Amino acid sequence: MAKPRKMLGSADSPYILSLMRLIETQSKATIANWCMDYAETEILPIFESRCPGDDRPRSAINAARDWFAGKIKLAEVKAIILHSCHAAARELDSDPAAQAAARACGQASACFHTPTHSLGLAFYGTAAIAYDRVGLNESADVYERIAAEECAKMESALRNIAVENEPNPAKINWYC
Repeated sequence: MAKPRKMLGSADSPYILSLMRLIETQSKATIANWCMDYAETEILPIFESRCPGDDRPRSAINAARDWFAGKIKLAEVKAIILHSCHAAARELDSDPAAQAAARACGQASACFHTPTHSLGLAFYGTAAIAYDRVGLNESADVYERIAAEECAKMESALRNIAVENEPNPAKINWYC
């Protein structure tokens, strides 16, 4: 078995490009809330089923929501994401699905500050879903198909909450 990739997809995949174009039309708040909601409903359950009792990714999502509500400061949220959620991911080399899920939750949580982290939800989230669903021994084509399907679901979820003609879209430089 080859070592699994930490994330699936690439910046030039048609499904990633389509998602990026939609993200660019939305406000920072819409992007962040979509990421946190999607991570919480679709990705976090993978982590929690594989790491029962470990609440670090959930804490990161909750902290980002608390920042939006004005309950905590930026530095506190960043510390929780970096030193808690991403720490969980670094400890999980033996479980690529849980590791990718923790990374996806951390990236989704960080969108409140930097919307480009939304691609982390796509790249790591699709890996978490694929590895959880089919394991680690499938062909590259199988993983690519799952990544495309999952990104289409992510895009659909964003379209469902997207603000038409958003007056204040996030200023995004993808650096990719």
